Amino acid sequence: MSSLWRLIKKGNTSSAIAALGNTALAILKGVAAAISGSGAMFASAMHSIADAVNQGFVFAGSVIAERQPTRRFPTGFGRIINLFCMVAVLVVTIMAYETVLEGFHLIAHPAEATNFLLSFIVLLIAIAIDGLILFKAMKEITKEARLKVSGFAIIGAAVRNAGRAAPPTRLVFYEDIVATSGAVLALLAVVLSHFTSFNQLDGVAAIIIGILMFGVAFKVGYDNMVGLIGVSAPVDVENRIANILLSDPNVVDISRLRVLQEGRTYHVEAIIELRKGMTLADADDVKFRNRDKLLNDPDISDVALAIIEDNSSKNWTQSQIQTP
Repeated sequence: MSSLWRLIKKGNTSSAIAALGNTALAILKGVAAAISGSGAMFASAMHSIADAVNQGFVFAGSVIAERQPTRRFPTGFGRIINLFCMVAVLVVTIMAYETVLEGFHLIAHPAEATNFLLSFIVLLIAIAIDGLILFKAMKEITKEARLKVSGFAIIGAAVRNAGRAAPPTRLVFYEDIVATSGAVLALLAVVLSHFTSFNQLDGVAAIIIGILMFGVAFKVGYDNMVGLIGVSAPVDVENRIANILLSDPNVVDISRLRVLQEGRTYHVEAIIELRKGMTLADADDVKFRNRDKLLNDPDISDVALAIIEDNSSKNWTQSQIQTP
């Protein structure tokens, strides 16, 4: 039980918070949609249900992904989170289809919404909660990307570096962009429908929210498909690892370096060139010292290092390396 609790504590924080927040929102919006008959509220409730199921599911995947490597799975379980995210994409796609379908139905057969004040308050609460979840996801992106930013600078940094975040964090980020904008859109539809005679706005808002959900499904699906196949680490991560290796005075060059992303962590394979004349015992010490230095990085889960003697030919040029 204690080992399970340790794994749970290592699970993705953003997806856990988002799952709880969206469960509360789904219940609140569902009750409001049933009472008011608002199509936009229904679409927003559907999106919150999809988010709650997905993010709870993805949190479970992030916990499993933290399991230690075994003899059968020597590189660990990092990529399993990509599989969980792919299943989450199917849920979003189904919910998006149902939302668009409901939107067309409401355009063809508009229904007059009631309880305007209830819908208005619920959607304001939804915007506040979804906005807080989105900002939390943005902070998590900057943390995972190792960026030192604060205040409103977090927003721009998160948008630019979303691809460097762990798959669950990216899922929460993209889904809550749609959730927050969808709640704003639903609020506008509810207000305009109440003060005008254009009742089809509910259906239009539902269709737009559904299309946005399709967009999220495509983006997250593509990212995780690439992750399942096996994708190289971002250039700055590779450069950081190269800097760590070349900071050792006995390492002259890097003959080969391959860094693969495994879920939220990286798998490193490298052949390093050592200065000439070293004994085998000393060379082994250098190899193990550098392996341990890399494994001390919380973003690196597995390291395979090989050593060769300097071949007097430069393979890794200084221009490739940037200061982290």
